[in-house]
Amino acid sequence: MSQLSPKRARLASFEHAYAVATRLRGATGRDQFVIRTGDPLQPVRVTSDLDADAGLLLALVL
Repeated sequence: MSQLSPKRARLASFEHAYAVATRLRGATGRDQFVIRTGDPLQPVRVTSDLDADAGLLLALVL
């Protein structure tokens, strides 16, 4: 697979996911989880519903 563009790399970063999780926590009042997925196109994601096979938990935003 070819290298990701610089913009995609920024958007798919842990730092960006954590910022999104923080904004979602403020907007919804629900705890947010930042998860490592193992998918090169979406290496981290944010969810409010943590299930057993979601991936590796990187951060919890309370």
